Amino acid sequence: MTDTAIVDLYWRRDETAVRETEIKYSGYLAKIAFNVLADREDAKECVNDTYLKAWNSMPTHKPSDLSTYLGKITRELSIDVYRKKNRKKRQSSQYALSLSEIGECVPSGDSPELEAERGLLLEMINAYLRSLSKEARTVFVCRYHFMDSVSDIAKSHGISKSNVKVMLHRARLGLREYLKKGGFSI
Repeated sequence: MTDTAIVDLYWRRDETAVRETEIKYSGYLAKIAFNVLADREDAKECVNDTYLKAWNSMPTHKPSDLSTYLGKITRELSIDVYRKKNRKKRQSSQYALSLSEIGECVPSGDSPELEAERGLLLEMINAYLRSLSKEARTVFVCRYHFMDSVSDIAKSHGISKSNVKVMLHRARLGLREYLKKGGFSI
C-alpha cells in the first residue's frame, strides 16, 4: 500500500492504517528504536507508541513523507525512554556512542546564548553536510541521526568498517572547523 493511501486511512480514522503501517514500517522503526535503546523490549514498546502517536496526530498533520514522519516520532520516543532509563548510568547503545563522538565537534546546548543561536547552528550544520560528498553525507546521517552502528553502515554501503570510521572522523573534524569559523566555540 502506498504512503498516501495509508495517510488517507489515518485521516478517515480507519484502524487498518495502523496495521498497514506496521506491515510496511515495523522493521525500519524497530531498527531506529533499537539503535537508541539497545533493548528489544523497549524498542518494541517505542514502535507501538509510534503507531499510537501517529494515530493521534494524523487528523491534524498530513505528512508528505510517511517514513520520515514515523522515523522522527520513533526516534524522539526512543530518546525520551533512553534518557529516563539512563539518567545516572550510561548504557552501551549506538545512541550513547554516537553522542560521545559528535559531542567532540558540536557545542553543548547548556548555555542560553547557544539556545538562542540554535537555528543558526542547525543552518550551519546543514550547510556543512551539503558540502560533503553524497556518500560521506549519507554515512554521517546514518551514524548521527539514525544511530546506525559502524558495521551496519559499512555493510549497507559496501565499504570497510575502517573506511566508515575514517569518513566519520574526517567529517567530525571538518564540522568542528566549519563551526569554529562560523563563530561557535567548541
